[in-house]
Order: sequence, then structure tokens, then C-alpha cells
Amino acid sequence: MLALGLLLNIAGIGLFCWLVVVLAVYALPLFVAVNIGLMAFNSGGGIVGALLVGTVCAVLTLAAGQLAITLSRHVTLRLAIAAVFVVPAAVAGYHVVFALSQIGVPSLAWRETFAWLGAVCIGASAFTRLRIISKTRPIEPERTGGEPSRPVLTAAANEG
Repeated sequence: MLALGLLLNIAGIGLFCWLVVVLAVYALPLFVAVNIGLMAFNSGGGIVGALLVGTVCAVLTLAAGQLAITLSRHVTLRLAIAAVFVVPAAVAGYHVVFALSQIGVPSLAWRETFAWLGAVCIGASAFTRLRIISKTRPIEPERTGGEPSRPVLTAAANEG
């Protein structure tokens, strides 16, 4: 029975860590949803209204971020928008790994080291997931009409 309990604890912690990594990209929309939902509840919107407003704001935040990354042409602008999503995920990752490391790591220095490594890994995972979720446009717009596009060297050779 003891071995089964240990295996279930390890599986539960592993599942929790997997969920943290997978859901890290949603840290900013969750933060927005909680704050807007609390504001709606405190202004008299009720529980249902607060949940509805918070959910709509979370979805709009995520959609706006993905749309902004998709439509932006400059790499620095894409990185800045992604940083807005990655920083809360990294902070959440730091705190989760720090709390989990308190279970089996007695040294504060090692707990901090693991927490910083967790923040970097979860932030990188959120950045990667954000890039995968929102496909970016090509740098040059596609031609929409007229003649089919020809390679530059072929076009230059034919004109001369």
C-alpha cells in the first residue's frame, strides 16, 4: 500500500508539472480574467456576471495577443508582445517550482536555483507555445493578381 501511495504521489506531481508547462501561455489571460471578474463582482455584477465578463476578457486577451503577433511584421514588436505573455508565465513557473522544491530540497540556495531554472523553462515553453498557436505571416505580402510571379534572375534575363 505504501508503494502504491508513493507511485500515485509521483504521478500526481508529474501531472501537475505537465499542466503548469502546458497552461503557462494562459497566465496573462487568467490574470486579466480574475482582475476584471473581481471588478465586475465588486461593482454589483454578481457571480454569474463576473464569471461571464472574466471569461470573455480572457478570451479577448488571448485572441488579441495572438492576432497582434500574427499581424505584426517587425521581429522586435513580435518579441515585445510575446514578452507580455511570457513574463507572467515565467513568474508563475518560478513560484510553482519554488513551492514544489520545498517538498524535498532543504537548502534555500538550491530551491532558488531550481525555481529560476523552472522560470526559464516554463517561460521558454510559453514562448514556444505562443509561436506555435499563432502562425505568423510571411515578411513579403503575396501577389494577389496579374501575372504569376517569376524568379528575379529569370525576369532580369528576359528583360535585357
